[in-house]
Amino acid sequence: MEQKLQHILKNSFAIRIEHKGRRTGRVRVVEVTYYWNGSDQIILSGYPGRRDWVANMSSDPTVTIYTVEGNNWYQIPGQSRVIVSRSQRNHYILKYLDRWNRLPGNRRSIISLVIKSIQLKEKLHMPWWGPFYFVQKIFDKMPCVEIILNGTPEESNFPPPSASPIKM
Repeated sequence: MEQKLQHILKNSFAIRIEHKGRRTGRVRVVEVTYYWNGSDQIILSGYPGRRDWVANMSSDPTVTIYTVEGNNWYQIPGQSRVIVSRSQRNHYILKYLDRWNRLPGNRRSIISLVIKSIQLKEKLHMPWWGPFYFVQKIFDKMPCVEIILNGTPEESNFPPPSASPIKM
């Protein structure tokens, strides 16, 4: 993977994902925040709640990732998988939240404390009791999709496609 692309994936806040609608078959594009593992895996998540893009990706896992920040744009083919295992979701959502919290302008000490507390709870294999119970309820409602980058990234001189309009 090119160094420019690695820099973009490491430092960007959002990417766009092109996927097919499960009912219409039409191409849809969504802009989402993510966690990148430094290799070929991207984890998508966001605010708690149902998301059409999660259902679409569970129906047809073929996706294209577009970088949206910086002077260089890339598109990368990938395969998506909706994460349903609670322990795996918790692991990925913690990584996602930790990355989000470390981005410039996002650092919040209360979120850092919560993340560190949950990481310690996980390391000690403690149950989700007390305040952790409410955190687990929030985690259970957050989307969590793994994308494996499975093709050659292509640099483009043109910006990525715009995000699809949101239904109200």
